[in-house]
Formats: sequence, C-alpha cells, structure tokens
Amino acid sequence: MTGRPAAAVLPPSLRVWLGLIAGLAALVVVVLGVLYAGHSEPSTVDRWIIQPTADSVGPPWRDVALALDFLGEPAGAATLVVAAVAGCLLLRRPRAAVLVVAGVGLTVGTATLLKHLVGRTIHGDGNLSYPSGHTAFFTAFALMVTLLATGRLRLGRTAGLLLVLATALAAGAAMGWAQVALGAHYPTDVLGGWCTALAVIPATAWLVDRLADRMTDAGRRQLR
Repeated sequence: MTGRPAAAVLPPSLRVWLGLIAGLAALVVVVLGVLYAGHSEPSTVDRWIIQPTADSVGPPWRDVALALDFLGEPAGAATLVVAAVAGCLLLRRPRAAVLVVAGVGLTVGTATLLKHLVGRTIHGDGNLSYPSGHTAFFTAFALMVTLLATGRLRLGRTAGLLLVLATALAAGAAMGWAQVALGAHYPTDVLGGWCTALAVIPATAWLVDRLADRMTDAGRRQLR
C-alpha cells in the first residue's frame, strides 16, 4: 500500500455548488411532475417550442437524431457503460467504475419510477413520457465522465464547474433535441430528464465517495 488516498469521484471543490444545483434540479423535476401528472397533450410551453410529431425533421438530420436516440437505447447505453467502466479500470480508478454503474442505474431507475408516478403520456396511453429517460441517461453519462476528467485534470472550482455544466448542457440539449425531433417526448419531458440527471449524479458521487472512504478506513484499522 502506498498510503495515498483514492481520488474522489466528486471533486471537493465542486461539492457545495453541485449540491445546490442538485437540490434545485430535484425541485424542478417535482414541480414539472406535479404540473403535468396524468396529461396526454403538450402544454402551452411545449407548443410554443415545437409541436412533437413523428416527422419533425427529415434527412440528414433525422439520421443524426436516430443515431443519438440509439445511444439511449439498451444496446447503445450498455456499450457506453461497458466502455466507460473498462476505461476506469484500465486507469486504475475502481471507484470511478462504481460511480458509472451506480449512477446509470439510479438515474434510469429514478426516471422510470417517475414515469409511472406522473403518468404523462404521448401518442397513446402506453407511452409514458415524463421525464425523458434517454435525456436523463445521456446527461448522467456525460456528467460522470466530466466529473472524472475534472478530478484527473485537477481543475479549479470555476473551471471545473463550468466544464461540468457545459458538458451536461450540451449532452442534454443534443439528446433532448433528438427526442423531440423524433416525436418521442415533449420539450418539458426533456427538461425533466435533464434535471433528473443533475439531481441524481452529484448525490450518487457523494455517496460512492463516502462509502469508499469508510471501507478504506475500516481496512486500515484492521491492518493496525
């Protein structure tokens, strides 16, 4: 053993700010869920942005939207997760690998639970839409990768926070655009999915760090 502490997956310099953002994001998720519970039509806000249809975009942009959508499907999402976990293990960051698996699981699980609780639908009763699971997953994945990069590059609070938020915004906007363009979700579903990831990932990263630190401390006490 080198005695060197394992790198935190939630950089200490970002904990307070990301905690505040997570709290605000959770509030947005709840408010939107209450507002649109049981709805089956786009809201005024949704109509103001775009009317979701199955042919909102044509080639070649439709192909781009379909490619992005695939990354949120089980096969595409599994590929991203396996690649990320393998990368973490190659870099000897087991804690980061745990975050990727736990973060994806909790984010997707939360989005799925919310869909059944809210009961908002699109294009038929069987299509639960709030929040967008694709947007939640892709944003969560981008957030985790960026958090790990921020810690590895040892970025300061301002640079790290800007990078994390910019990446989350870009990922959420890209997947959100694809979901609305394909008529799979209302714009407010996308916002709910984005905020779900912002709420879940910082909390998950904090929990992973806390549990890992406790296990490390317990192991050191046993060696004494």
